[in-house]
Amino acid sequence: LPTSGPFPTLDPFLFCVYHKDAYPADTSGGKMEAPQRGNGMHFDPSADYRMYHGDRIPGFPQHPHRGFETITATMDGLIDHADSVGNAGRYGQGDVQWMTAGKGVVHGEMFPLVHDDRPNHTRFFQIWLNLPRKSKMAEPSFAMFWADDVPKWTSDDGLASVTVWAGNYFLGKGVVQNTPPPDSWAKSEDNDVAVLHITLQPGAKLVLPKANRPEVNRSLYLVEGFDGATVDGTSVMKRVVVDVDESKDVTLELPESASEASEFLLLQGKPIDE
Repeated sequence: LPTSGPFPTLDPFLFCVYHKDAYPADTSGGKMEAPQRGNGMHFDPSADYRMYHGDRIPGFPQHPHRGFETITATMDGLIDHADSVGNAGRYGQGDVQWMTAGKGVVHGEMFPLVHDDRPNHTRFFQIWLNLPRKSKMAEPSFAMFWADDVPKWTSDDGLASVTVWAGNYFLGKGVVQNTPPPDSWAKSEDNDVAVLHITLQPGAKLVLPKANRPEVNRSLYLVEGFDGATVDGTSVMKRVVVDVDESKDVTLELPESASEASEFLLLQGKPIDE
């Protein structure tokens, strides 16, 4: 996988990018700005201030989307969002934003440097989920799933955990998944869409159950922790994507000798095939 930029994806997904930036503390006197201007195309992952398309605040100023959905799943940091249908707000620290662009939305996503007493770390995934032909021109829709409402599962020994951003997996007794927007491909259980964030601490073992439906695409991305994690017994020592057989359970393990946790992203769904 690339160290920066989009990951390869399978239908029904169009795009997936893992944002990880360690912005320094704000030195602008409360303006929440970087001490430099962006050049409009600043994507260097080693820079203190990766500005992306931003000017003084890192991020992505207003830009259009049409015909698909964006799922922005946060772990660390904050994002300021505003769009052409009247939605605006600040979210992050485990919140999930799910937007159906449908017939068209213009929005902006900026990463304000809100802290002047500590670094402004930002870590999140943005995932694009396609819409079928019949829904391409649907009315735009917008949903927020706040961190406290996002289902999370932890193993009995506390060494493995799963954050369930989408899908009917690892929900536990009585836990109900958040409802995708009405025109989403994920709305129907027949499409078996799942987006899972899996974390293994040293010594952890987790069995990812087979898919709930046949003939779905299933991709497993190792994004953090390259110190001995195994996928069905095969050691993985670098950032990589593995396309796995949806008809079988998958065993994920991290040896006790590992120096850090490993993190996986699972993207799964029935292909739209159009």
